[in-house]
Amino acid sequence: MQKNRIGIIGCGNPLMGNDGAGILVMQRFEGRYPGVDAIDGGTGGFGLIPLMEGYEKVVIVDAMTGIGSHIGDVVVFETPPSPDLPACALHDVGIGDAVTMAHELGYVTEVVTIGIEVGDIRAFSQDIDPAVEGGVRVAEKEVLRVLQEWAGESDGAFTCGDEESGSRSPSSGRGNSQVRR
Repeated sequence: MQKNRIGIIGCGNPLMGNDGAGILVMQRFEGRYPGVDAIDGGTGGFGLIPLMEGYEKVVIVDAMTGIGSHIGDVVVFETPPSPDLPACALHDVGIGDAVTMAHELGYVTEVVTIGIEVGDIRAFSQDIDPAVEGGVRVAEKEVLRVLQEWAGESDGAFTCGDEESGSRSPSSGRGNSQVRR
């Protein structure tokens, strides 16, 4: 199967409540844009490495803890996330380590990781906190921003279908976004 040039990998377990946030973002891109594959990365870890093989550029979206001040905050990592970030028990290696290994193996040229602060992760729940849902909308906009940047365009070929996903009030704890280089 011929892969597209860009992959969007969503990580998480939708049966673990907020941990499914990365999968929700990825699902918003399934079949949406030519040249872009939406990939279910499961719970991440070593399994991410072969998923990146053959792509020029990859966006990874995952639920994270310890990256934001409020649940729903979104952080864009233009370099691999620090291995010092708290990792979910479901992951065998952190995303930062997986990205570094994929680079070293020559599997991928460029990776941007987008994390959504989720606070706690509930076992055996499909419920997502409203603040995390707000973070999912902001993360979708951040993925679109990255796609536009990679395409070198501003003519709107990549647009957001959810116009209500606009910016949130910083005091609400939802939708704050920052880039870490």
